[in-house]
Amino acid sequence: MNEHYYSKAPTSLSEPSSFHAHLRGNELLFQTDHGVFSRKEVDEGSRLLVESIPAQSGGMLLDLGCGYGAVGIGLAVSMSDLFVWMVDINARAVELARHNAKLNHVDTRMQILQSDGCSVLPNDLRFDAIALNPPIRAGKSVVFDLYEEAKSRLRENGVLYVVIQKKQGAASSEKRLAELGFDVLLMARDKGYRVYACKKKNSFD
Repeated sequence: MNEHYYSKAPTSLSEPSSFHAHLRGNELLFQTDHGVFSRKEVDEGSRLLVESIPAQSGGMLLDLGCGYGAVGIGLAVSMSDLFVWMVDINARAVELARHNAKLNHVDTRMQILQSDGCSVLPNDLRFDAIALNPPIRAGKSVVFDLYEEAKSRLRENGVLYVVIQKKQGAASSEKRLAELGFDVLLMARDKGYRVYACKKKNSFD
């Protein structure tokens, strides 16, 4: 069966497992399962993304395509007054993210929903920051649609943080983000991954 981590309802046999991860100076516990992305460990891209996003005081962040929650939870644990929304199309991933938020004691500062992109979010909801490790295997059109959705969900001066491998289309993503009206800043790179900070043009200090 051709099942992917971006399937809405994974049918692979559930076999929960767990691991510890060290993110932003904190030791975290994550439960994962078959049918979700990078179930054995926090992948290098997500790790670089969560470590690269600057600390902020207060505000709201969206983890777009959250999987089992590594990025959003890692940020919430390290920023005690940040409120985090997390969405994913994968129902199993969403349930794991909810469980992991409780395991790491940040569930009271989170809203976690099953959603194809931002489709179920309130129409007027806007974010100070959005974190995205795009589902490359879903195809370029899906990834580029997520960039557009993210832009529409940012507040003025909000920032979209995107991680992508150089060999998996970093150059084309950087070009598309610029075409959408972002100033695109390469803020981190490691092991073939790049993290871009994207603001509306002329909004960087």
